[in-house]
Amino acid sequence: MKPMKMAIALALLAACNVVALAQTGMPSSLVLLVQTNEAQSEHERDKRTVPLDAQRERQALRIFLKSVQDQIVSAAEAMPATKYEFTPTEGEFKGVRTFARQVRHLSATNHILAAAALGEEPPADAGDENGPETVRTKAEILDYLNSSFAHLGRAIDAIGEPNATVKASPISPLPASKTTRLAFTVEALIHAFDHYGQMVEYLRMNGVVPPASRP
Repeated sequence: MKPMKMAIALALLAACNVVALAQTGMPSSLVLLVQTNEAQSEHERDKRTVPLDAQRERQALRIFLKSVQDQIVSAAEAMPATKYEFTPTEGEFKGVRTFARQVRHLSATNHILAAAALGEEPPADAGDENGPETVRTKAEILDYLNSSFAHLGRAIDAIGEPNATVKASPISPLPASKTTRLAFTVEALIHAFDHYGQMVEYLRMNGVVPPASRP
């Protein structure tokens, strides 16, 4: 009989709560208790959430930036200047970029995404992700490549700045509502390493072992 009495008591308490809410517009102690417990649970969830540590994120991304830059710049330096206009001719390679255009495209994308991360207008000479047509020689392309990584470095240094704006970028899959400085810098590094893989293939087709792969 005790379970039955308990069930009846709970039903009566719930009914009283409904009547009290209807008559006074105020919840009963049962509702207040539930709401209090929910608020406490939400507070506990908030306490378990660790806020972003901007300094640690900057330090980590700086390590990745240096690694990516070292591998890509060394690969660009290893390709002989006479091979900068090389494109594969055997297989399904019709219309692919030359080695020079691969490096320029990578650099231009770095500049565009770094500018968006810093709230700047995209560089006018970046073109349609192809980079300046005036940058043609190996030395000029290497300068442009290094300047693009320096630009990314400035974007990384700005992570966590509360008053800096971030612009959306048409070359990024991120919608405007989801753009962050951290996301843009990570996107640039992912994109750069994608093209590093293509640069490696071009080097090996010309009998050059990428410096990062040497014993």
